[in-house]
Amino acid sequence: MTAKPHLLIVEARYYQDIADELLKGAIAEIEGRGATYERVTVPGVFEIPAAVRIALKSMDLVGVRRRIAGYVALGCVIRGETDHYKYVADACVTGLMELTTRFTLAVGFGVLTCETHAQAVERAAVDQRNKGAEAAQAAFSMLDLKHDFGYFPR
Repeated sequence: MTAKPHLLIVEARYYQDIADELLKGAIAEIEGRGATYERVTVPGVFEIPAAVRIALKSMDLVGVRRRIAGYVALGCVIRGETDHYKYVADACVTGLMELTTRFTLAVGFGVLTCETHAQAVERAAVDQRNKGAEAAQAAFSMLDLKHDFGYFPR
C-alpha cells in the first residue's frame, strides 16, 4: 500500500456531547491506521449529505490541496414527540446513499437514530459501543474494496 488515505469527517453538532464521543472514536480509528483527516461541522444530520456533496464538488476546483478518499458521517437524531425525527433521519440516509452510489464514494455511516438520549450515549461513548470508530472502520473497508477492484489506487 502506498500513501495513506485522507478522510473527511462530517460531524453534526446538534447533540454536542454525543458528537464529541463519536468524533473521539472516529479520530482514534483514523489515526490508528496512520491515515489523515480533516473535519467539517454542520448544524444537524439533515445537512450531512449537502456537506459531502460540497466537499466532493470542491475537488473539481483548481488549487484543491488534498483529495478526499473517504467520508465519515457522524451525528445523532433522537426521537421526539413528532415525526420530525423520521424525516430528518430518512433524508440523511437517502442523501448519503444517493451520493455513495452515484459517485462511488467510500462512506462510513455513524449517524445514530435513537429513542432516548441514554441510548445515544451508550452507542457513542468511547468506553462503550462507539459507533464513531465503527463508521471510520466502515469507510476503510469500502476504500479497501475500491482498491481490490482497482478503482482507487492507494
